[in-house]
Amino acid sequence: MNDLFFYSSKIIWFLISPIHLYLYLLSICILLLFTRYRHHVRKILCVMLLVIWVVALFPIGSWLYYPLETRFQHNPKLPKTLNGIIVLGGSISPSKSHYWQQLETNQHHERLTTFIQLAKNYPEAKLIFSGGSASIKDNQPTEAKFVRQYFADHGISDSRLIIEDRARNTAENIQYSKKLLNPQPDENWVVITTAFHMPRSVGLFCQQNWPVIPYPVDHVSNPETLFNVNFNLADHAASLNGVSHEWLGLMAYYLTGKINQILPTTCD
Repeated sequence: MNDLFFYSSKIIWFLISPIHLYLYLLSICILLLFTRYRHHVRKILCVMLLVIWVVALFPIGSWLYYPLETRFQHNPKLPKTLNGIIVLGGSISPSKSHYWQQLETNQHHERLTTFIQLAKNYPEAKLIFSGGSASIKDNQPTEAKFVRQYFADHGISDSRLIIEDRARNTAENIQYSKKLLNPQPDENWVVITTAFHMPRSVGLFCQQNWPVIPYPVDHVSNPETLFNVNFNLADHAASLNGVSHEWLGLMAYYLTGKINQILPTTCD
């Protein structure tokens, strides 16, 4: 079932991502211009142009990121002792790291820096990094392959570090990590991931009967500029495409029973 969900999610997202849908519709409209339906197509193209202008002027993606990023407390107050700290993969580019033979990260690098800081603040806590390869191709480099030396260079002893390198998505991050760690009900575990990704992550932890303390990082939205008009088509379109992926992921996980709420909160 894990394989079916993984490959299906990749295919479906490729087909229905907003940018791809827009390209499909534009291509169909251009073809229909050479048919007897061309008068109707003009109306559709006008609507599509209006949509592009709205996206260019308004940060719609940020509006959709904001409820995800405010679901959990930022900079949460942590207990005096922690049994473990988990950081979810997604901040490393395995293919680029493999090609350049050095750690190459993306916009989610704060997951790693926060993990290092908390590891130093709680020297007795277990540490786990969970991140395999999200590629549909076999035998691809994993995030875990490149992260061990990075942590060692930043003062994290290899003896403290547990590396999980099989996970291809968030559901497998939690599933495989639990098998490695066997957490107990009375233990305090912190999970670090990107703020907009935290609701889906916490929902998965709850389904695994593993209550965790969410520590969201690298926020995308900025409440101070949330309703500003700002002409920036490239950034706004990329933001809208990215947040659509997260909301669709939440719905997919809910419909397949992996989480019990579309917008999860802390475990009961």
